[in-house]
Amino acid sequence: MLNKYARAFFTRVLTPFAAFLLRRGVSPDAVTLIGTVGVMAGALVFFPRGEFFWGTIVITLFVFSDLVDGNMARQAGISSRWGAFLDSTLDRVADGAIFGGFALWYAGSGDDNVLCAVAIFCLASGQVVSYTKARGESIGLPVAVNGLVERAERLVISLVAAGLAGLHGFGVPGVDVLLPIALWIVAVGSAVTLGQRVVTVRRESAEADAASARERGAEAS
Repeated sequence: MLNKYARAFFTRVLTPFAAFLLRRGVSPDAVTLIGTVGVMAGALVFFPRGEFFWGTIVITLFVFSDLVDGNMARQAGISSRWGAFLDSTLDRVADGAIFGGFALWYAGSGDDNVLCAVAIFCLASGQVVSYTKARGESIGLPVAVNGLVERAERLVISLVAAGLAGLHGFGVPGVDVLLPIALWIVAVGSAVTLGQRVVTVRRESAEADAASARERGAEAS
């Protein structure tokens, strides 16, 4: 849902910056790689130590590379299958680092095995949600469904909550509960989204198989 509206807005906002990078000779692939490394550093250096505010700041600075690299490729007229593959693959790496960072905190100093498990579920379910769409499309299905909690929602919910929860270290009371709440919301939403995509693929595959059977029947007659 957020992906539909927020992506278009930020693409317009970031277009001048993308043009600036192109004039400086920076490639879209370089932006993709730098962005992923920055997100991983923010998640795996700060989150396991409970420094959620600063970790979120670092991640936010780099996460917009996901919009900048594609914008650069379109402006330069060099969009390619390789670029799309690299971007999608490194998105999964970045997402894994974010929820992995949460899991490491709760497995260590956060001392909460349940929330550690929830964070791991968020990590795994996010990967599977993406896989179901990619796999469905690879077998020729449109997978025409807007899930309840897709990548944009997962990132916004978890990172906003983490950033606010990090204010607890600056003396703001009560905000530390926001991250656990967000993780539960992402976990449940991801499970619902996975169900939506599986049901959609099942329906679309049945319709495609029925259409193929009708075509074979028409040819035989």
